[in-house]
Amino acid sequence: MIHNTSGNNSRILLHSQRGLFDKFHYRLGLYEFEDIVRQVDSVDLITPQPNRWFTYGSRIANRMASDCDALANPGIAKIKVEKSYDLFFAVVQFPKDLLHIKYVEGWKERCRTSICWLNEIWVPDIAKTKAYLKILSQFDYVILHWSGSVKPVQEVIKKPCFYLPYGIDAIQFCPYPNPPRRVIDVYSIGRRSEKTHHSLIRMAKENGTFYVYDTIDGNQVLRPNEHRLLLASMAKRSRYFIVNPGKADLGEETGGQIEFGNRFFEGAASGAIMIGETPKNAQFQNVFNWKDAVIHLPFDSESIEATMNELDRDPQRQEAIRKNSIVQSLLRHDWIYRWENILKISGIEPMSKLLERKQRLASLARIVEKEPTVF
Repeated sequence: MIHNTSGNNSRILLHSQRGLFDKFHYRLGLYEFEDIVRQVDSVDLITPQPNRWFTYGSRIANRMASDCDALANPGIAKIKVEKSYDLFFAVVQFPKDLLHIKYVEGWKERCRTSICWLNEIWVPDIAKTKAYLKILSQFDYVILHWSGSVKPVQEVIKKPCFYLPYGIDAIQFCPYPNPPRRVIDVYSIGRRSEKTHHSLIRMAKENGTFYVYDTIDGNQVLRPNEHRLLLASMAKRSRYFIVNPGKADLGEETGGQIEFGNRFFEGAASGAIMIGETPKNAQFQNVFNWKDAVIHLPFDSESIEATMNELDRDPQRQEAIRKNSIVQSLLRHDWIYRWENILKISGIEPMSKLLERKQRLASLARIVEKEPTVF
């Protein structure tokens, strides 16, 4: 299905997975990205829709791709592109999502340039996903969020690959101009260290620590936009925010590759102090290059109470961390800066709404720098 949201002169054709996977919390940040692109540019949205056999068909299609490099329809209708566009921009979470692009007809002929944002591909998975990477090789450019995978993927698909970090709706996550009180002591979302979690549970029972964490499966989000709003609202009210490298507890799947995901951007933009294992990744040092961006706590550590107590004794340090994280997020890590990079790669000039959002981000940053921090 193609949604015409900008009249007859849309210059971007944006391929989204939201019609197929609208309940999965780990995909919602990318939908947030897509929504910001739609706000600042002239976009038609293309969303494949599942038929009633989609869940079963996906299992068969993925097994065929893995076992014999065959690409089968998982259970979606074909979509034909009939207008011309300056850019075909596809956003996918995993290599298997590329299969859905195979059933969009005419995008190569109708779009002057094509770029794919592939969010997660680990080096050990490249050999297992070559069937999907054949589809990726049809794009002019590829954006990867895992920096360690850029060169290996480029060697396979023979197309230019670039690293761009994840992003955030820094305006929605920013606690200013009316910062709320930080009534939540610790906020933890998604994958976690069980040892650290048990320490926090003990603190909640013995000390009354207000510890917010997942207690249900994260694949049952009711309304994606409302979920992101709730997450941002909770993070803005949290003193500490748990972060760790991607799949920190699944080294057998990553092959020792160390990457950092969306949690770091959510924590920083909200001004919560991030505690967790600092990723040993060169790009991390560039992206989060301010003092105390993450308070290092080794994965599986049981010493989080001591770490929190040390920080609680130094309000000035806390204030500096919060302000730096919020300002850096507003000026560098909003999704608008990622979209600006993508437009540069494709040779397309930004529209006025992009510049207006950058001005709003800069104005918020000035407010944060002037106003006192709320604890």
